[in-house]
Amino acid sequence: MKRYLIIGLVLLIIGSFVLVPLLKNNTPDDIESGFPASFKFDGNLATQYGNASIPIAFDVKEDDIQTLELIYNDSVFQTWRSPKKGTMSMVLDADYYGVGAKSLILRATMKNGNIEEDSRAVRVLSDISPKPLTAALVTTFPHNPANYTQGFEFHNGELWESTGNPGNTGESVVGKIDLKSGQFITGSKKNALDATYFGEGITILGDELFQLTWRNGKCFVYDKNTMQLKKDFTYVGEGWGLCNDGSSLIMSDGTERITFRDPKTFKPLRTIEVYDDQGPRVNLNELEYIDGKIYANIYTTSIIVVIDPNSGRVLEQIDASGLEAIGKMGGEVLNGIAYNPATKKLYLTGKYWGKIIEVALSE
Repeated sequence: MKRYLIIGLVLLIIGSFVLVPLLKNNTPDDIESGFPASFKFDGNLATQYGNASIPIAFDVKEDDIQTLELIYNDSVFQTWRSPKKGTMSMVLDADYYGVGAKSLILRATMKNGNIEEDSRAVRVLSDISPKPLTAALVTTFPHNPANYTQGFEFHNGELWESTGNPGNTGESVVGKIDLKSGQFITGSKKNALDATYFGEGITILGDELFQLTWRNGKCFVYDKNTMQLKKDFTYVGEGWGLCNDGSSLIMSDGTERITFRDPKTFKPLRTIEVYDDQGPRVNLNELEYIDGKIYANIYTTSIIVVIDPNSGRVLEQIDASGLEAIGKMGGEVLNGIAYNPATKKLYLTGKYWGKIIEVALSE
């Protein structure tokens, strides 16, 4: 009996040496990637703007790949025709699309037409800490405390304001403001939206005034001289702030993304993501374009960030909290940046604020 028991134990031990490796080779961690071409690194990548040359290595595992593409931020960076099996490498210039979270895709198109993709994420942080600035009082002007300010802009020396409609009562309006009184100018054209629309940011480019809506996916375009509706555009997502650089519309949607749009079609031209050296700056709201930079309110705060429109880096951060005691007067958050290029004066206000404040920026 003992002899049979010993024989059984021996067989069990031998079996373990055979079975364990077989079982181990079938665990998920040890199964080789099924992609015909795949990156040689498992995790996502992180780097810093200005020093973002990343060496990329990948394995080509099959002979029947017709084309192999390296795609960064939805653009093809390099293409190989009928690549041979083996390890390939290149250097990716991750600065090309500025800061933010980008996609990196290795796409293999097979000779039979099938497409296989291996993907990673690349996160590019800013290389600078935003320069701190403070907004200081110069003087004040009245502001209608009934105005839920959404857009605030000078055009040819005239101040325009658009408002929202929190109560869904048809209070989303846009028109010219008398700076001395803070009221819409009597006799000037002022448009009110239907109560189903929640008005957001505005900007004037040429003779057209563009007005966003919050969640309606609609941009209304008016003749600024008559305020007659000329046309409207549709878009996906939310509309928050709007400004322009003289050729493109610049739009925020409450995230860290800013989209440049064609004023003739409203189609996206390009998108930047706004990052500092720590990460994304979200809740970008009302916008103003000043001397080649984008100024953006950070919603629910008294902070304005100054953005490089090419890279998305935050260059400066303005603390406007000292203005709340002067201008808020029972209102809500800071939200309104208007710059008069003729006088080089900067004005701030907020939702339901009782004052418009001319400010000076200092370190």
